[in-house]
Amino acid sequence: MTAMSSIISPYHFLLSLLVAAHSICCGATDKEKDVYIVYMGSLPESQYSPTSHHLSLLEEILGESAATESIVRSYSRSFNAFAARLSNEEQQRIASKKEVLSVFPSRTLQLQTTRSWEFIGLTKTAKRNPTVESDVIIGVLDTGIWPESESFSDKGYGPPPKKWKGACKGGSNFTCNNKIIGARAYSSDENSSVRDEEGHGSHTASTAAGSKVPDASFYGVAKGIARGGVPSARIAAYKVCDSIGCAGEDVLAAFDDAIADGVDLISISLGGEAIAVESDIISIGSFHAMEKGILTVHSAGNEGPSVSSVSSVAPWLFSVAASSTDRKIITKVVLANGKTLTGNAVNSFTLNGTKFPLVYGKAASRSCSDILAWHCIEGCLDSRLVEGKIVVCNDPNAIKETSRVGALGTIVLGDDQKDVSFVLPLPASILATDQYSVLQSFLNSTKNPQGSILKSETTKDAHAPLVASFSSRGPNSILEDILKPDISAPGIDILAAFSPVASLSSFNEDKRHAKYNILSGTSMACPHVTGAAAYIKTFHPDWSPSAIKSALMTTAWPMNATIQGQYEDGEFAFGAGHINPVKAKAPGLVYEASKDDYLKMLCSINITKFGTCPKHVTGSPKDLNYPSIQAKVKAVKKFTVLFPRTVTNVGPGNSTYVAKVDVADSDIKVSVKPGTLSFKSSGEKKSFIVTVSGKGLKVTSRLSASLVWSDGTHNVRSPIVMYTNSF
Repeated sequence: MTAMSSIISPYHFLLSLLVAAHSICCGATDKEKDVYIVYMGSLPESQYSPTSHHLSLLEEILGESAATESIVRSYSRSFNAFAARLSNEEQQRIASKKEVLSVFPSRTLQLQTTRSWEFIGLTKTAKRNPTVESDVIIGVLDTGIWPESESFSDKGYGPPPKKWKGACKGGSNFTCNNKIIGARAYSSDENSSVRDEEGHGSHTASTAAGSKVPDASFYGVAKGIARGGVPSARIAAYKVCDSIGCAGEDVLAAFDDAIADGVDLISISLGGEAIAVESDIISIGSFHAMEKGILTVHSAGNEGPSVSSVSSVAPWLFSVAASSTDRKIITKVVLANGKTLTGNAVNSFTLNGTKFPLVYGKAASRSCSDILAWHCIEGCLDSRLVEGKIVVCNDPNAIKETSRVGALGTIVLGDDQKDVSFVLPLPASILATDQYSVLQSFLNSTKNPQGSILKSETTKDAHAPLVASFSSRGPNSILEDILKPDISAPGIDILAAFSPVASLSSFNEDKRHAKYNILSGTSMACPHVTGAAAYIKTFHPDWSPSAIKSALMTTAWPMNATIQGQYEDGEFAFGAGHINPVKAKAPGLVYEASKDDYLKMLCSINITKFGTCPKHVTGSPKDLNYPSIQAKVKAVKKFTVLFPRTVTNVGPGNSTYVAKVDVADSDIKVSVKPGTLSFKSSGEKKSFIVTVSGKGLKVTSRLSASLVWSDGTHNVRSPIVMYTNSF
């Protein structure tokens, strides 16, 4: 889900641009061959064929055939040099040639690009399995897709994987390619198309699996290389939403098709209020996907920071919270007295540093009371009084009114904890209270106040990652002993592909269009986890959905709790922590759950609509073999809760894991039996019991701990949460 109506924010990434760097066998082994730059200075002024000369030099050392295979690049337009794969001995021999000035190894250079994947460690240079990655198919249930976007280019792709059983039913004026290999629309309109007119679907699809696109930006803001987590993967687009919403029957039909079509993962960034799993079409559709070995990744919701607002509640769903990266977008306001204020907004407009009159909403109104005019309430401002001026308002919702009347720009008072920058339809900045107070003092002390709003820029956020204020929180209101959300991923200020016909800011006055847009929401976090799960699948194609989910949860970075009102949200905000995909490809141990395990859990609470219940069902949802551990207990009552768990060794055969428990509060005690697990082979399973006891929790309280199984190399972490029935 996108935070607010079409939430918006910046995004950056650090791209690693390889000048050259491979090792190829030709005469010597891969380890003996590296890429070297052979520099020969300026180009001769006389008639000269650089490439021929470069090849002739290599032929002297390597021979004709090997020379052709060795050369990587011939630089021949501005200077004289070439790159070639050479052994150490070969590069030394070439360096001795009189026309050669120097020979040196090629090295990796880093440029700024889409920041979120870099922030979670899945860099361009991260180890990959490209052949398998190109066989991974991600089904995206959303508003469709814009096939002509560069993010969906199929340049360099082969035909669709042989396992693909889907079809391209994109409708009118829509063509699939070897990147977008499937398309279906579910509107009753016979002329319906999968073409994305809202932008949301293109954004999520490209975040998960978009091809690499250089110089992507939002009108110059957040410029860099845009790419998905698995840029070589294929996409199947299922259009289930339009400008009105997403019909439940269409969503379920899309699940039906996606499963039969043969997708490997499903990404779904939409939802509603939490309801019983047996009545929730996403829970139902994803259950059947799980049966077929397909993991469904789902946005947790945008109703935060309210408690129990998470809407993705089923344990077979991978529920994703939204968090920040270490880059944020700011928009500065420069006053005529030289002071600079810093606010939030994505401002792509430039006023060229020119100062313009600043006017309070009260002074730009002829029809409203002072209090309404101060807040620039809709219908209050007079277009004749704001022309050529920057309007100052005491309400962030005033942007709609200042845009309507054609103000040159606007500065508004916002939330002190604002963590999202929105794309707005005019030059604007949203200031926190302290910054707004400085502005007010300037306005009240100056006869003709003037100022300017600068184009947005990026800055470092040393506090990241933090869960977004809008991201829905737990506890799980439907399955109270299942911790939700499961994990956190970047969902603030994400730049990705967009529909060039969609509204950029959802304001009627905004007539701009762009190929890339900056959005925020759990909708943006969801495809980050989809891409990460696909990345894990490229290394472990036979892993079950629960194994992939466990790997990502137990290797997540622990996060710090934040205060929301009178509550400290903790794991109810971020689940197991912040996603760490590179580490997750080798988790050591995984917690697996099968269809029968989920059925047993459901039957234990008398939910019988997902299949036939086994006889004599015992236990409760807390007994599910889940990577996190949670239970709801009565307030001010002693408790002892047992959690049985089983782990599967997916690491080295002969390994021993020792349990370590971290308990931050003395009000609870945690023990693990046995405290040591020894494995003789990969695939071996071991069971244990976690016992959590306490003298009684205070009313409306949550206590946390963690269990880590470690063999000295792998650290398999599970959060432990106990909370009261009055939370």
